[in-house]
Amino acid sequence: MNALLVYPQFPDTFWSFRHALKFIRKKASSPPLGLVTIAALLPPAWEKRIIDLNTNHLDDEDIAWADMVFVSAMVVQRDSAYDVIHRCKLAGKTVVAGGPLFLGEWDKFGEVDHFVLNEGELTLPLFLQDLEKGSLQRVYASEEFADMTQSPVPLWELVDTRYYDSLSIQYSRGCPFNCDFCNVTAMLGHRPRTKTAAQIIAELDKMYALGWRRNIFFVDDNFIGNRKELKEEILPALIRWRKGKKGCYFITEASINLADDPELMKMMVDAGFTSVFVGIETPAEESLAECHKGQNLRRNLVESVQRLQRFGLQVMGGFIVGFDSDRPTIFQQQLEFIQKSGIITAMVGMLQAPYGTRLYERMEREGRLLQDMTGNNTDGSTNILPKMGFETLRKGYQQLMDELYSPHNFYQRVRNFLEMYNPPRLNVAIHFEEIYAFFSSIWRLGITGKERREYWRLFFWTLFRYPRKFALAITFAIYGYHFRQVNGSS
Repeated sequence: MNALLVYPQFPDTFWSFRHALKFIRKKASSPPLGLVTIAALLPPAWEKRIIDLNTNHLDDEDIAWADMVFVSAMVVQRDSAYDVIHRCKLAGKTVVAGGPLFLGEWDKFGEVDHFVLNEGELTLPLFLQDLEKGSLQRVYASEEFADMTQSPVPLWELVDTRYYDSLSIQYSRGCPFNCDFCNVTAMLGHRPRTKTAAQIIAELDKMYALGWRRNIFFVDDNFIGNRKELKEEILPALIRWRKGKKGCYFITEASINLADDPELMKMMVDAGFTSVFVGIETPAEESLAECHKGQNLRRNLVESVQRLQRFGLQVMGGFIVGFDSDRPTIFQQQLEFIQKSGIITAMVGMLQAPYGTRLYERMEREGRLLQDMTGNNTDGSTNILPKMGFETLRKGYQQLMDELYSPHNFYQRVRNFLEMYNPPRLNVAIHFEEIYAFFSSIWRLGITGKERREYWRLFFWTLFRYPRKFALAITFAIYGYHFRQVNGSS
């Protein structure tokens, strides 16, 4: 059996980092972890190919080679997924689909032959059993949750890692919290399920053996869901693994209460973690209460962010406008908070209601659901009718984004961050891509860019005051270029 696994194309979004990746001559942020894991679950005797449309073309020869095509996608990849499926069906191929897009919308993809939904460790074996018996069903789904200790080492050898800035690894699934706009718990449950330290090290060993030395993203929705296991097993194992190695720094996602645990922060930094994404959402307490974001309530959020930065963790932040409790003043509140906290990578989106969430159910009851959500957090769209009125929300959102990523405010935020941040001492691996990016930034940002005055101001300010943070300052300048391109304010 020849299995072709296809990952549809992402549009140009905040998280695509497409414009920033050009500076380091990469094509995509990371490969499709889901597909390389599914590939490892398929029978060893099968021939397998992975085509990521974000790095390669899907050629007619690839489709002709395949006996069966597996497609995995997120909501934001919907349009490309339709195109891929249609093209494969025109060629007479059997198409199997799975992933977050199809979990909530499988009935809208009439050309797909079979859906393998929920967690592949549970549903793919059922599909394969029926395939062998010649009695395939159209939909395979499960209300159970997979045992993560049975998840295989992904087949990273099937992708050309040269095209990517980071690889991905997953330690846990599930989140103990219950934010009403988040579909993580609907898909993966509240109780964090974890891999063993031996599994994590085996995955890292494979990446390292393949020559990988760049970032590795722990894609857990809340990395610190099981703190006891992290402190006693996972982080000590990571600390041992990184001894004597260059590169391979870790990025992850965690809740803001990480800032309450100095021991855990220190262990994460010692293990090689450099950045953490935190869902802050809003500085407005009434809106946090509305969406049941209890872990963010009754705390000084700016101080919590800065505590993480002082420990050596860069904070990427997620923010939302358009809660029912929000007033037109929320846009200025968000701007002031983000500037003061020094969060460089600040993803601000309008509130959307993903399928399966409590917010979706409430909006449906109230008759406030609009079109399907785009899955793009920062495209200025929403699939609900906001209480403040769509025009007020749209105009306020666009003004916020324009101000947030204007060269003056963005570069000032970089300086705010660099003054606060205490960088860990890392065993740095210098890559040609970083050298190329440095000289590219001088040309694109410092000579031809509209922000050249702010660029050179940051350049010399950092070089003379914080030389250890100079490379980071240039990296953030490149991020700002991407964000302005995506926002249309370049």
